[in-house]
Amino acid sequence: MRLLLNGRCCLLDVLLELLQVHVIHEWSWAGIPNEGAAWMRLQRLADTWHRILLIPVTGGIIVGVLHGLLEIIDQIKKSTPGHEFNILSGIFPTVKAIQAAVTLGTGCSLGPEGPSVDIGKSCANGCSLMMENNKEQRIALVAAGAAAGISSGFNAAVAGCFFAIETVLRPLRAENSPPFTTAMIILASVISSTTSSVLLGEKQAFTVPKYDLKSVAELPLYLILGMLCGVVSVLFTRLVAWFEKAFKYIEQKFGLPTIVSPALGGLMAGLIALKYPGILYWGFTNVDEILHTGKTASAPGIWLLAQLAAAKVVATALCKSSGLVGGLYAPSLMIGAAVGAVFGGSAMELINSAIPGNSAIAEPQAYALVGMAATLASVCSVPLTSVLLLFELTKDYRILLPLMGAVGLAIWVPSLANQCNEHEGSDTRSLSRGYSVISSDDDKINDLAQNGEDLELCIMGPGDNHDAIDEDIILEDLKVSQAMANNYPKVLLSSTVNEAVKCMDENKQSCVLIADPEGHLEGILTYGDIRRSIFKISDASSEAGSLTSDLSDSCVSSICTRGISYRGLKRGLISCYPDTDLAIAKKLMEARDVKQLPVVQRGVGFKEERKRRIVGVLYYHSIWSCLSEEINRRGTGRSKDHIEERNFSSG
Repeated sequence: MRLLLNGRCCLLDVLLELLQVHVIHEWSWAGIPNEGAAWMRLQRLADTWHRILLIPVTGGIIVGVLHGLLEIIDQIKKSTPGHEFNILSGIFPTVKAIQAAVTLGTGCSLGPEGPSVDIGKSCANGCSLMMENNKEQRIALVAAGAAAGISSGFNAAVAGCFFAIETVLRPLRAENSPPFTTAMIILASVISSTTSSVLLGEKQAFTVPKYDLKSVAELPLYLILGMLCGVVSVLFTRLVAWFEKAFKYIEQKFGLPTIVSPALGGLMAGLIALKYPGILYWGFTNVDEILHTGKTASAPGIWLLAQLAAAKVVATALCKSSGLVGGLYAPSLMIGAAVGAVFGGSAMELINSAIPGNSAIAEPQAYALVGMAATLASVCSVPLTSVLLLFELTKDYRILLPLMGAVGLAIWVPSLANQCNEHEGSDTRSLSRGYSVISSDDDKINDLAQNGEDLELCIMGPGDNHDAIDEDIILEDLKVSQAMANNYPKVLLSSTVNEAVKCMDENKQSCVLIADPEGHLEGILTYGDIRRSIFKISDASSEAGSLTSDLSDSCVSSICTRGISYRGLKRGLISCYPDTDLAIAKKLMEARDVKQLPVVQRGVGFKEERKRRIVGVLYYHSIWSCLSEEINRRGTGRSKDHIEERNFSSG
């Protein structure tokens, strides 16, 4: 019963969102036929420029205002903690769905699949909260909701199942879930796809041309295409990261609120659309055009497709990084189709000019199909989903071999690029997932782990990973407030190092928090900071006898840790909130190799976030103590000796 309710609710919400997109699109672009970009390319720019430019800007303004509304709702929720399921929890997915409908309805360069999946997961979360709070069943329902979103969007039930495995179960490390999880995913995909076919018909998202593999000699070309799609994916994710920095810099430089960024993104997308109207979202009409290159008079040529692919990459990166709401599936498919068609057409011309009369190369449409899957897999990190999606759409076994080869290399290229760029603190790996199901807190942890400078508070020895999955599942249900210490050593910013060391010794701690007179966090001082300062002074001075006395009389502000450099900008000290999950806090501490985190009060506005009032300290060993108590309370039969061993090793 729960499965049927979840599948039908997910599909209903997805259909409602598509209806919203259709209504807004018809109203915004009234008078323009369904061909969209093909029709606008034939019109005089003087007759269409105002609509092409102003409609995406208007959509960005509306999305920005709704961002402001979500911030207000978030503040209200934080001021009334303790209510897991209330009316405010249902407003978030509703507003997000409206934002996505406005973004896509006004033509901004994103896609509907990401919001559809999020709606499916939100419905699943709602079902789990209304029924029973079981972790495994909650994961199963969320995975089923994600599968239903993709299955209904592409009428591809098998691809929907593997999408749930790749984007929900794998990130949550729940691949070994009970059989009922797999059953729920499969049945949700079947129900969603079947109902979608009944209500919307058997018509696919776009018209798929017949695939043709002339000979096995073409396989090297498909492998080269896969690497090319991987390079395009790397460029795209780097652009998203760069544009995000640019928008944040503009906001800070000119003091603009965050809600302005979506309007700027819409404006820039409109400016690009003046030259290349094909970058505007028009369902899958633009993909249909590309898949019929050379077959119809209105289809763009190879040179125009090359320009369109570049323009689509830039426009999508601008829209995504500006805060407009949408997915990356549809843009990835269009970019991949354009890249594949350009590559196939160019290869055909080159080989035919070298060997006249040669017919061993397939039409550009075949390469466009493989390019779609390769780019989708590389941008969104869903290789199995991409392979099965194209196989379901073409229903041709011959596409599997070139498809799998191209997708494999397309995934390998960004992985190699990220490995080479790790020492520079690249954060493109998380961005490459597009509409990722990993929580924002997890993304922040990965960013801090990769981008932060040396912030040694206390070095923590390596621990074993035995039963790590079970520990994290339990820790996700616990809050920092349950494990933090309310009594902690604290000194003023004007105190001397000698006073700080004395405070640490009296409290038998290896760190002391630095605060201003109002109790706001200013920094943290550890024995590691003191040792580094001694080494610096000893390198600069030959008089070793006076080092200790000089340092003891120094102000703590001169040697304490006060922040990190994040994405090229100075950020505050790493800390957490009382309502942060202990699993998140544990990952953050392990990512930075520290044994303690300052716990600060969550601010309401931007200025209050800058001045964070200290409420406690979370020690690493306290997490294990809290975990042990929770396991004993639940009576799960977990080895108490194992927890005590972890607790002892962390102390």
